[in-house]
Amino acid sequence: MRVVLIGFRGAGKTHVGKLVATRMGTPFLDLDREIEARAGRPVPEIFAAEGEAGFRRRERQVIATLPQGPLVVAAGGGAVLDQENVRHLREGSRTVLLRASEAAILDRIRGSSRPSLTGRPLEEEVPALLAARRTAYLSAADFCVDTTSLSPQEACQRIGETLDAGTVAKGAREEGLRLLDIVGIPAGDLRRVRKILAGDGEDPLTRICGVAGNPVLHSRTPALQNALFVRYGLGFFSTFFQPREIGTLMQTMRLLDLRGCAVTIPFKEQVIPHLDVVDRDAETIGAVNTVVQCGGELSGFNTDWLGIRGPLEHLRGARAVLVGAGGAAAAAAHAMVSLRMQVTILNRSPGRARQLADRIGSAHGPLSDLERLAPDVVVHATPVGMHPDRGMAIPARTLSAGMTVFDLVYTPPETPLIRAARAAGCRAIPGTEMFIRQAREQFRYLTGILPGEGEVRGIVES
Repeated sequence: MRVVLIGFRGAGKTHVGKLVATRMGTPFLDLDREIEARAGRPVPEIFAAEGEAGFRRRERQVIATLPQGPLVVAAGGGAVLDQENVRHLREGSRTVLLRASEAAILDRIRGSSRPSLTGRPLEEEVPALLAARRTAYLSAADFCVDTTSLSPQEACQRIGETLDAGTVAKGAREEGLRLLDIVGIPAGDLRRVRKILAGDGEDPLTRICGVAGNPVLHSRTPALQNALFVRYGLGFFSTFFQPREIGTLMQTMRLLDLRGCAVTIPFKEQVIPHLDVVDRDAETIGAVNTVVQCGGELSGFNTDWLGIRGPLEHLRGARAVLVGAGGAAAAAAHAMVSLRMQVTILNRSPGRARQLADRIGSAHGPLSDLERLAPDVVVHATPVGMHPDRGMAIPARTLSAGMTVFDLVYTPPETPLIRAARAAGCRAIPGTEMFIRQAREQFRYLTGILPGEGEVRGIVES
């Protein structure tokens, strides 16, 4: 097994890594020392002569040539900020994030000869870099260990125990397995999940994730993620979660250390109170569609708005109507405002339209206003038209040639609204365009790897 330790300098990667390598009986490689050996000069001199860009180039070259197989690697603090590095470090490896409090890190690195990356005093640089790198660290990690109050020997013991048997405590396992039966995992997948957790013919280090919604069995997310896990050599498994309420699933995730989940209707807003940290965009939107667990901490993100923004980016400043007022509509509103569109929110319930409009500072009204407004862009963000529903929330008579119509529903690929839009001579954007783009970002939060758009499209459309 190749084990890669990631995290900020001062978290203990080198000292702990040597102990883990000894415990496992494998070689140890410190990336900074390897870079120095190949460059023939210490890191401070590399920075002085080549700048950070030169150091990162050398770091990338070393990571690309790391051997597979039994090895413990201590990666540099900024290594996982580079996508190419993350792919090489993750493939066939278990990555462990070592983290510590700001105070502990400052105490450990004060007096270091390592040059500043920002030109700011250490007391300012450390918290700023920790905040900037937080998501990259937790996304690229399979497991997390806080070394703030642990000796290197204790941290090594913790990592060794995790690699031997996983992270689920015995007391939590029984309660978690009981809850596992009521979070709506399909029977076949449930048997495999139980085998993974028990190490019964399955690797107990396999990271379990999925998609949470109700209904949710129509989702393409598990199939897409499982195909990408195989492609990138990751020990993950994705399934479906269809709980009656999201709190039970979040409790199950904590007890069994499940890696995370995509979140869909009706839980995007309901999940927020159950999380420890919510990303700024998700907080602004008021909805979370991605939950990631690292070290017992649940973090929430929203990738829907990125999936919506991409296909509309060339329409900056357009007159636009958004139909809907739920979690998906809030993400769409965030994306449209970021493109400086003139947005009017319409909904069958004008009160809900007004609430969302007040949050983003836009106009609002009843759905009947659509024909009068004659916008350049219409974004549909309700579940109407999702399989097996064959309805349309937007009357066909309100569609006209030259209009751009974006239906966020992606099952089926051609919804009744998309068919009607094409028939009316509109530029139709199917929900698969949103799904592909948001799924890429979602995969990055779960694994640290951002797959190519064409790669995801090929899997979705196959």
